[in-house]
Amino acid sequence: MHEMSIAQGIIELCLDHAGGRRVSSLDVEIGELGSVVPEAIEFCFEACSRNTLLEGARLNIVRIPGMGLCLDCHQETRLTELYGACEQCGSSRVTIVSGEELRVREIEVDD
Repeated sequence: MHEMSIAQGIIELCLDHAGGRRVSSLDVEIGELGSVVPEAIEFCFEACSRNTLLEGARLNIVRIPGMGLCLDCHQETRLTELYGACEQCGSSRVTIVSGEELRVREIEVDD
């Protein structure tokens, strides 16, 4: 389960930036085209944050929709899979614009 190592990385990143203060909440962006399961991240985060300054922190997962740019008709199109086709013209020549994100967008720390 690679979500465990992702959760550990999120926790380490937050600890590095929290300056020794308790983290009360964090926002994490997860793209819909990535191979990360949000529910697994939530489970792993809870387990990995025990006995750290993130224990009990509210984890807010923001899902980023998959979007692509068609290289044939030059329209932006919704993607539900990595190698999806353009909704407008059906072309498979689509460059991914968003949906592969995995980043901590914001952390909130106690004073």
